[in-house]
Amino acid sequence: MSETETLPYDVVIIGAGPVGENVADRTRAAGLSTAIVESELLGGECSYWACMPSKALLRPVIARADARRVPGLRTAVAGPLDVPAVLAHRDWFTSGWKDDGQVAWIEGIGADLFRGHGRLSGERTVTVGTKTLTARHAVVVATGTRAALPPLPGLAEVRPWTSREATSSQSVPGRLVVVGGGVVAVEMATAYQAFGSRVTVLVRGDGGLLPRMEPFAGELVTEALREAGAEIRTGVGVESVTRESGVVRVALDTGDFVEADEILFATGRTPHTDDLGLETVGLTPGSWLSVDDTLQVTGTDWLYAVGDVNHRALLTHQGKYQARIAGAAITARVSGAPLGPAHHATADHHAVPQVVFTDPEAASAGLTLAEAESAGHRVRAVDVEFSSVAGAGLYAEGYKGRARMVVDVEAEILRGVTFVGPGVGELIHSATIAIAARVPIDQLWHAVPAYPTISEVWLRLLEAYRDK
Repeated sequence: MSETETLPYDVVIIGAGPVGENVADRTRAAGLSTAIVESELLGGECSYWACMPSKALLRPVIARADARRVPGLRTAVAGPLDVPAVLAHRDWFTSGWKDDGQVAWIEGIGADLFRGHGRLSGERTVTVGTKTLTARHAVVVATGTRAALPPLPGLAEVRPWTSREATSSQSVPGRLVVVGGGVVAVEMATAYQAFGSRVTVLVRGDGGLLPRMEPFAGELVTEALREAGAEIRTGVGVESVTRESGVVRVALDTGDFVEADEILFATGRTPHTDDLGLETVGLTPGSWLSVDDTLQVTGTDWLYAVGDVNHRALLTHQGKYQARIAGAAITARVSGAPLGPAHHATADHHAVPQVVFTDPEAASAGLTLAEAESAGHRVRAVDVEFSSVAGAGLYAEGYKGRARMVVDVEAEILRGVTFVGPGVGELIHSATIAIAARVPIDQLWHAVPAYPTISEVWLRLLEAYRDK
C-alpha cells in the first residue's frame, strides 16, 4: 500500500483548460506557489474538442461561402471542399491531440503539474492518487462541463456523437442527424452539410434554432441551412434510438422516424463536479457551483469556481475573463490589498459577447430585447438591414443580414446588440465596449465608423434610433 505524500502550496487548481491555466498564470506572476491538476489533456475542452477544432472545421466553410458571393470568384470556388485537407488542418490546430506544448508552458511559468483525477478531501485539501496537495490560500475548481445526454434507453449502445466526436471525427458520415438547436448543433450542421453529409436537425419545441439569441438570428440561420440542403424540423422529440448494421434509426414523437449513419446529441452541458469530493466540504456532488463576483464559492473564504462550472456564462472567453479576475482577487486577498473593480467579474451580468460561426454568422453582446424587458429595463429595439450599408454590398453581392440594438430609453445607453450576417463576428467587440463602458448614445455619434466598411451599420442604427 502506497504512502500518501503531502505537498503544501499557496494555490491548488483543479482543471488545466484555458481557465485553469489563466488562473495559474496570474497566481504565479504574483509569486504564489501553484499546483495545477489535470486528468486529461492540458488545454482542456476548448483546445481539443470545442473552440479550436470546431472553428478550424468551419473556417474553410465560411471562407468558401463568402467567396461565392464575390463577383470574379464564384467559378473559382464552385467545386467541393477538400475535406481531407480541412480535417488535416483541424488536426494541426489540436496538435494531434497531444499536449506537449501546454506542458512546456506550465513548466515555463513555474507551476507544478499533477496528472490524475483531483478530488477535494477536506477544506483546502486536494488528493491526486497518493499525493495530498494542501492550499494555504485558495483551491480553484476549473473543471468545466461535459455533454449532457438525454435518458433514452439503450443510448450508450448506439454510440452517439457528442461535441467531442463531431469535432474530432476522421471521416464524414453520409447522413447525420443533429438533435438540438443551440450553438453546437447549428455550427456542426453547417460544417457537415458543407462537407457533403445529408444533415437533418431535430429541435424539440417551437423555439427554433439559437433560442437564446434574438429571434431573427435563428430565423436567418435556419433559412441559410435549408438553402444549403439541410432539413430543419422543429417541434419534434426523440423517443428512441437504435443502431442496426451500422444504421441509426431515430423514432420521433410524431410517429415517424429518421435514419442516419451517425447521430449527434447537442442537448446541453452538465458540470464536471460529480466526482470532485464536494461532499467533503458541505457541497452537493454534481451541482453547479454558486459564486460571488470575485468567483469565490458562496459560503467559503478559500474555494473558488471559475469558468463553465459556475454556470454564469458557458463561454471560453468569459471563463478566461473570470480566471483573470479570480487570480487578481486571490493575490489581493493574500497581500491584504483592498478589492476594487479589477477584482469583480461584472461583465458576466450585462456585457457577455458571443459569436456563432455559421453562415451567416450570428453575434451578440449584452441582453436580448426579451431579457432586457424581463430585467425591468425600459428599452426600445432598433433594427436595420445590412443592405443599407455600402460596405456590406462590397463585402458580398446580395449581402443579407440584420442588426439590432436594444436601447435603455431612461439611461440612454445600450443594453444589447445583435448582428447577423457574413463576417459580423469581428464587429461585436465594438458593441461589447459600448455596453461594458455604458457609453451614452449621444457619445456614440462621435465614434465615426470608417467608410466603406460593414461597421457603418452603427451609423444606420443611430440614425434609426434618432428618427423614431
